[in-house]
Amino acid sequence: MIGTLARGIPLLWEQYASERKRPLDAAPFTPDPRRWTDNGLYAAWLGHSTVLLKLDGVTILTDPVFSQRIGLNFGPLTIGMKRLVLPALALKETPRPYLVLLSHAHMDHFDLPSLRALESKATRVVTASKTSDLLRVKRYGQVDELGWGETTRVGDVSVSAFEVRHWGARMQSDTYRGYNGYVIETPRFRILFGGDTAMTRAFRNLRSARKFDLAIMPIGAYNPWVRAHCTPEEALAMANDAGAELILPVHHQTFQLSREPRREPIERLSEALADAPERLAWRDIGQEISLR
Repeated sequence: MIGTLARGIPLLWEQYASERKRPLDAAPFTPDPRRWTDNGLYAAWLGHSTVLLKLDGVTILTDPVFSQRIGLNFGPLTIGMKRLVLPALALKETPRPYLVLLSHAHMDHFDLPSLRALESKATRVVTASKTSDLLRVKRYGQVDELGWGETTRVGDVSVSAFEVRHWGARMQSDTYRGYNGYVIETPRFRILFGGDTAMTRAFRNLRSARKFDLAIMPIGAYNPWVRAHCTPEEALAMANDAGAELILPVHHQTFQLSREPRREPIERLSEALADAPERLAWRDIGQEISLR
C-alpha cells in the first residue's frame, strides 16, 4: 500500500497543480427537493454518479461526491482531479438521506470528505463487499456490505447487489474490494442503479415481470477505457436488457476522466434514442424528474 501511494502522489500532484486556477462552472440547473412530496418517485442529478432520490418519502443518495476534487485526502487538502461543474446542490442544501448507496470504492464514487459530512445515526449505508473499512461505520445508523446476489432491507426499501463488469481497487493493490450494481425496490417502485460497468449481458438477469420505473446508467469515460466503462449505446442496450424504459444517464460532464469531448456521451445517447426521446430523463446536471 505504501508503495502504491508513493507512485500515485506525483501524478495526483501534477493533476492538482495543472488545474489549480481553473474556475468551476455552475450547474446548468438547480433542483428544488423542498417541493417534493412524500407521495411518488422523484430524482435529481447532482453531478457525476450522484443522484438524489425520494421514493414515497424515503430519501436515497447514490455515490455522493460533493467535493471540488477527488483524490488523496491530506486533512482539508485533496490532491487529485478537479470537477468541471459544481454540484447542482451544495451538501448543506441536500436533504439528509435515509440511505446512502455506494457502488464501489473508486474515488469518483466513494468520496471520503462527502461521506464524513453525511455521517448520522439517522442514515444507513449500503456498500460493496470489503469496502466498509474506509468508513467510520459507528457514526452511521448501520452499514451493510453486499456481495453479488445478496439483498438487505432498509425499512420498506429492498436493495439487491448484482454483478457488473468493472473493478473495485481504490489504490491498485487492494484488488479484493467489491463492486456492485443495485436493484432498489419499494412497494410501488423498482429502480436500477448501474454503478460503473463496461458492456455485460448480466443485466438480462434483472428482467422480471415487475418492470423498472427507471434505470440510472453510466454513459461516460469510455475512451479509451471501454473495457471498464460502457459507451452510451451499450448503456442503452443494458437498460433494454433489464427491461427499463426511462433512462437517467450519469457519469459524464462532471470530471474529465477520459478523452471523449464533454458533451459527446449525452449527444450519442440522444441520437441512440432519436426514435424514443421520451425515454431520456435528462441531459444536464441539475435536472429533475417525478413519477406518480
